[in-house]
Amino acid sequence: MQEISDKSSSAIREIFGTDKVLIGMIHCPAFPGAPRYRGAGMAGIYDACMRDAEALVEGGMHGLIIENHGDIPFSKPEDIGHETAAFMAVVTDRIARAVGVPLGINVLANAPIPAFAIAMAGGAKFIRVNQWANAYVANEGFMEGRAAEAMRYRSLLRAEHVRVFADSHVKHGSHAIVADRPIGELTRDLAFFDADVVIATGQRTGNAATLDEIEEIGSATHLPLLVGSGVTKDNVVEILKRTNGVIVASSLKQGGVWWNPVDISRVRTLRAAAAAILEA
Repeated sequence: MQEISDKSSSAIREIFGTDKVLIGMIHCPAFPGAPRYRGAGMAGIYDACMRDAEALVEGGMHGLIIENHGDIPFSKPEDIGHETAAFMAVVTDRIARAVGVPLGINVLANAPIPAFAIAMAGGAKFIRVNQWANAYVANEGFMEGRAAEAMRYRSLLRAEHVRVFADSHVKHGSHAIVADRPIGELTRDLAFFDADVVIATGQRTGNAATLDEIEEIGSATHLPLLVGSGVTKDNVVEILKRTNGVIVASSLKQGGVWWNPVDISRVRTLRAAAAAILEA
């Protein structure tokens, strides 16, 4: 494989201290300013996030990503209110002080600039970005890669230690705009624009990437590879054989539904299923 970036391939080990990781998702309830917010006090929102964080860590996750998934329908980056970053920074700080595992930030939809600000304010180690390079048509409309402005903002904050986890061929959208370029080329563009980790996803939340797609993306990059959708106790071993880790959300919730609280028994079951690979 021809490397087109001098970016180190050790971001997962540097952040987590191991080469294969399980990362759980904190799907924050709707924040003030979002359509589904119904006037609940912030204490209840913060407590819900904290309960999920504690259950995920106690169940065996190596790290967490904090995401404003309750803010459906998501705004484009330029329309996200400052209040979102403020509330997420408080959530991040509280979780960071309580659980002691590396944290990441994902601001939907596709908003790395507030994510960097939240990471700096709350002590997170990385951000997730759904479209880092190129463009696609998302649920929110036309979505462009934000790498150029985001990396300049990271430099402004002196936040070079906050790493970038970037999706390849991200879910919830059409990639017809770049259909003349294979997935491998789109994946290499992530490294060219200084991402640190590549994420493979399925077609929608809870939908798994196929093993063929995982292998196609993995063969196109020297960067660590994670799978970020559709991971369950039944497929986690086969996925971990091919990757550096997984980001798990829906399958760890009560009833396997993303908006429900985390079920610690499901977390423990997933960790047990992955144990042989993680401890090898």
